[in-house]
This record gives sequence, structure tokens and C-alpha cells, in this order.
Amino acid sequence: MTTPRVEVDLSKIRHNVECLVRRLSLRGISVTGVTKAVRGNPSIARAMLEGGATDLADARVSNVERLRKAGARCVVSLIRTPMLSQVDQVVRSCDISYNSEVEVIEQLAVASCRAKTIQKIVLMVEMGDLREGLMPEDLGAVAQKVVEMHGVELKGIAANFACLSGVSPDVATMQNFSDLSTETEAVCGPFMEIVSGGNSSNLQWALGPWSTGRVNNLRLGEAILLGRDPISGDQIGGLFTDAFTLVSEVIETKVKTAHSPVALVDPTSRLPRLRPICDPLIRSIISIGRQDTDIDGLTFPPGMTCTGATSDHTVVRSTLTPLRLGNEVRLQMNYSALTRIMSAPDTTTVFVGDGNRTRVGSIKRSGPSLQLV
Repeated sequence: MTTPRVEVDLSKIRHNVECLVRRLSLRGISVTGVTKAVRGNPSIARAMLEGGATDLADARVSNVERLRKAGARCVVSLIRTPMLSQVDQVVRSCDISYNSEVEVIEQLAVASCRAKTIQKIVLMVEMGDLREGLMPEDLGAVAQKVVEMHGVELKGIAANFACLSGVSPDVATMQNFSDLSTETEAVCGPFMEIVSGGNSSNLQWALGPWSTGRVNNLRLGEAILLGRDPISGDQIGGLFTDAFTLVSEVIETKVKTAHSPVALVDPTSRLPRLRPICDPLIRSIISIGRQDTDIDGLTFPPGMTCTGATSDHTVVRSTLTPLRLGNEVRLQMNYSALTRIMSAPDTTTVFVGDGNRTRVGSIKRSGPSLQLV
């Protein structure tokens, strides 16, 4: 089988979704499956829906279009503020878009009228992460403008945490966000159907002993895919952390001697020579590099350490089993490494966990929400 490749266990992804949906449903919170780390992969999207996610979301229009071409008929949201240059594409492919700029919403309204459709709008609110979002004091006025526009419909509000500034969602902040939905309704009238409280970093809050208020949705990617809390990096109880495995191949194994960086002069040849300063080391090179993934986000097998990496090579040492040319090395990834390797053009994705192995494009045609044509 070719390398490098990413092996994806769909049964583990489905299990993670089922666990999260079951726990959050007891708190009145639905789960939106976020597919941006896997570039809108249809098989992974289906596993999310089969596990109980109510809908899907992505940050890039191209990924949403990939889902639509695969036959996705479920609700799909664009969770990054739309570009002005893409408003027509957004209207064609996305049911809902998350917005923070009035001018963009105005252009979405124009594009929707032109397409004779309605674009549903969720307003992003800045709650401390300092990435995207309206300031809370501006929310009411912007919401009123959206309500008055033709071609768009205000559906709710959303917030984001622990992405840029590392601000964790605490009880007080989440209560303030919940209150904003009620205050906005008082200003502009429509009931806030979607009060999306954040992402995987919100799970500790959402499953805690305190009230979740009006929050009725979380957008989950990392927790579903990797089973870990984004803030602490700890495993979420009951979830799989190894649904994704990066497999790379050994392309060189040699004994190499470390030398002093200082060149000495050989009196017999008058040519510089290097003086050994330690015992010979067995070093191996595997077929991935910084161009492919975040090397710092990889977890190597026991007894194996990474000694360095360049754009196309990663050098490792193994203190247990000697590596041979052609051996496969299996690596676990954090979210950064996963996101980058799933976009690497020379990486193959292979699906396991359903009693078979299928490459991208060979996908079972089942599932009520993601129908493939």
C-alpha cells in the first residue's frame, strides 16, 4: 500500500460522535460536525451524520462544494466569514453562513435575491478570543439591519473560543453570551433558533454542573476527530484518540557519525577534516517533512524519537526495533498535524473500521442525510 497515507477509522469517528451527541443532548445542545480539518471529506462527513450530528459545517467554500458534489443534502454552514468575492458561491452551496461584516451580509442579500433564494445568517459575536465577531454592544443594531434586508434571514448568534488568543470559555462569559440572545430578540424581534456557543474547547463547560442557558449548539471538529480537549490536550473520557493514523515509509537507514563543527587540518594532505566527537548513530529517514505536515504535532511510536526534519525528510532514531528500508512507521497526530496532512497533495487517504478499506471516491451509498449521487 502506498505511503505516506492517512488511515481513517470511520467506526471510531462514528463512536466519538455518538458519545458526544448523547452527553450533550442531555443538556439540550445539538452537535454540528465540522469537516474543515479533513477538507470536507464525504466519507468522514457521513460518519459524523450517522453518529448523530444534526448538520455539517466548514470554513471553506471549496470544501462545502466537495460535499455537495458528493451528494450532501443536509444543512451545511460556512463558519468562516464569507469573502466578498465568493458571495454567489456561498449562496449556491451553503444553507447558513456565519457573518461579522454588514457589507458582506448586504452582498449576500443581493446574491440571494438574484438566485431567488434565502441565505440564513448567524452573527458571530466577539467574546474575548479576538479573532472574528461583532462587539457585543454592536450586535443589536446589526441584527436589526439584517432583519430589514431582503434575501437573508437572521437565524441566530455564535461565538468562538480558544483559537487565537487561547481564551477559555468560563461560566460567566457563557452566561453573558446566552443573555445576548435574549437581548437581541428584544431589539429585533425574531426568535434566535441557533445559539451556537463555540467549539470543542467548550465541552468542559457544556458538560459541567452549571446552567447552559440559551446555548443549544456546539460546532465540534477536534473532539470528534481526535477525541481530545483542545485546551488541555487530554483525552476526552470514552472517546477514541486514534481514529487517524499517519503511515510513513523508511527511505534510508545508515550508521552516521556526528562530527565537530570545527574543521581540523590534516598535515598529510593539507585538507580540512572533521573530528568525531561521539559514537556512531543509526539514523533513519521517513518520507514526510514539514511541507507535508506539522512535524512538531506528531507522536512517534515508543522507543522512537525525531532528531530533526526538513521540507521533505524527517530523521528518526529507534532504540527498540532497528528500522529497515521500506518499513512503515505509524504516527499519531494533533489537530495541526492532521489539518496539514489531509491537505498534502501526495498523501493517500484510506478508510478502515467498516470491515473494509476504501480509497477516497469509493464510498458506500447509504445514510439518510448524506446521499451520494
